[in-house]
Amino acid sequence: MAISFERDHTASWYAATANTAPERPALEGEVRCDVCVVGAGFTGISAALHLAEQGFSVVVLESVRVGYGASGRNGGQIVNSYSRDMGVIEEKYGADTARALGDMAFEGNRIIRERVERYAIDCDLRDGNLFAACNEKQMQGLREHKALWERYGYRELELLDGQAVKREVNTERYTGALVDHGGGHLHPLNLVLGQAAAVEALGGRLFEYSPVTGLEHGEPVVVSTAGGRVRAERVVMAGNAYLKGVLPEIEGRSMPCGTQIITTAPLGEERARELIPNGLAVEDCNYLLDYYRLTADNRLLYGGGVNYGGSDPADIEGVVRPKMLTTFPSLADVKVDYAWSGTFLMTLNRLPQFGVVNDNVYYAQGYSGHGVTCTHLAGKLIAEVMTGRAERFDAFAGLPHLPFPGGRLLRVPLSAIGAWYYQTRDKLGV
Repeated sequence: MAISFERDHTASWYAATANTAPERPALEGEVRCDVCVVGAGFTGISAALHLAEQGFSVVVLESVRVGYGASGRNGGQIVNSYSRDMGVIEEKYGADTARALGDMAFEGNRIIRERVERYAIDCDLRDGNLFAACNEKQMQGLREHKALWERYGYRELELLDGQAVKREVNTERYTGALVDHGGGHLHPLNLVLGQAAAVEALGGRLFEYSPVTGLEHGEPVVVSTAGGRVRAERVVMAGNAYLKGVLPEIEGRSMPCGTQIITTAPLGEERARELIPNGLAVEDCNYLLDYYRLTADNRLLYGGGVNYGGSDPADIEGVVRPKMLTTFPSLADVKVDYAWSGTFLMTLNRLPQFGVVNDNVYYAQGYSGHGVTCTHLAGKLIAEVMTGRAERFDAFAGLPHLPFPGGRLLRVPLSAIGAWYYQTRDKLGV
């Protein structure tokens, strides 16, 4: 059965153009496995695929459909590194931690490309992305960014000063840009659907419409749903922002946030190339950034804005369309065909949370807006730690994660105040 646009996924361009996928049954009765993965997004499916490749018996539980959450709704940009760059990591956590994380900063990108090639996943993979500076301060930051990534061995970057940026983006907004020729963009829902099919081809079992209702720690761990139970030697909690109430030990140290995306009607190839001549994915350097790219059918997919707490605005198009027209005024006559929102999980230090509870319940979450690549790295590291190679997983697990100031009651308004402060600095160029 193919994906139902209305019932199974949010009303996005991704859902409307998703590859055919089977409808998996809900869990009924009791099953046993080596590893139970909770959540069929990028983290969970990446972990399940790495584990299945190594001979583990794997069961994946998903509350709705594969890719229903952020993994099937995001901007589709393959952005290297983390939401906090290596300079901040080095300053706050020391040279050893920075080196350990720096050695992995570009690996998620490589994992995605290897998966696409090995399993012949049709997901519109294209090369190249661009970081755009809106003022001279941000441009100086991009120069430093380039030098820092090159210090960690990455050589795919090109600075564009002044009018040279219009070679890649036909807008007056930007002072300059940094092109990452090794980055890229893709159809994220089709990527996760393709990897889920690979898990099943290797013997993994996927159950949809099976939200987890309980977790009994022990040996084995018992994971309960409304219709059944999974007895597993180990469990991977990969629900990210959609994981609520099952593992309360980690919930207070992160906050769900919503971001919004619109997609225009088809522009035609000529008009699309007038906007972004070489088809790069773009994001600006503002604190609350805009991000956009062309789709395979020559639409402009444009995202921007953050709602702290994860609530959806009443009028998504009304929020994002003015941002799009600020960048591309020539699109004033273009209709918006799709508008949707997605929820990601943010941590206070903007670095992902990895860890283990009671020695056999693993978790990875909180990518803070840089989830496409880091989730794929997380899946590989989870498989490594389960086969006795803990060093790389532990480099993340050792990062301190503090609760948001004000607790659950005040974390949203305090974060909004902080965002307003940084937005004001962006506008003033200071």
